[in-house]
Amino acid sequence: MPVLVFSVIAHEYAHGYAALKQGDDTALMLGRLTWNPIKHIDPFMTVLLPLVLSLVGAPILAGAKPVPVDSRKYKKFKQGDIIVSLAGVFANLLVGIGCALLILIVGVIGRNLPSLHPSLGIFQAMMIRGVQLNAVLIAFNLIPIPPLDGSHVMKYLLPPAWALRYMQFGRMGVALLIGVMYLAPQALSFWLKPAVAVTYATIEAVSGAILPSTAQWLR
Repeated sequence: MPVLVFSVIAHEYAHGYAALKQGDDTALMLGRLTWNPIKHIDPFMTVLLPLVLSLVGAPILAGAKPVPVDSRKYKKFKQGDIIVSLAGVFANLLVGIGCALLILIVGVIGRNLPSLHPSLGIFQAMMIRGVQLNAVLIAFNLIPIPPLDGSHVMKYLLPPAWALRYMQFGRMGVALLIGVMYLAPQALSFWLKPAVAVTYATIEAVSGAILPSTAQWLR
């Protein structure tokens, strides 16, 4: 849970920071350019929606409160929109890489300080989950269903009239995502397959540094 919360906040913070660099200070002025997790809680997406879905036995979908941006303030509208949209997934990429590096570092420390194995095993397991979670977050947010990040890139590949109608799906985007997760899980699994492959490859690459005490926390 701590790794997931940090990863989601990093995603949203990156959107706000990228928007600031593109000329939009909306997130900063509204106090959303912060690492305080309370500021990123959305009553519907973070609390109500996952609670209701869990109660009815449906696939659980949750999210943080989207960081507010005003694309009209971007220095260059199209460039700014793409940069801000992809900033979140880029942040998750950096967090995932950081988790992989920490697996290696903790492994080296553990081999030199065996007495710390129990504690380091817990931390290393968290970092392994961090690699997995951030790979999934990247792939999920790139799904081209509005209002996910991938849709803000996809719309520029469409004719203007089509792009306008396409982005209007954002009003029912959450319902569409739940529908895909519930009615077409195979399609979602196919989309996430590259992320799963990258996860396995990354963990395999650092497997030599994984401590024996780590395995019990990954069951």
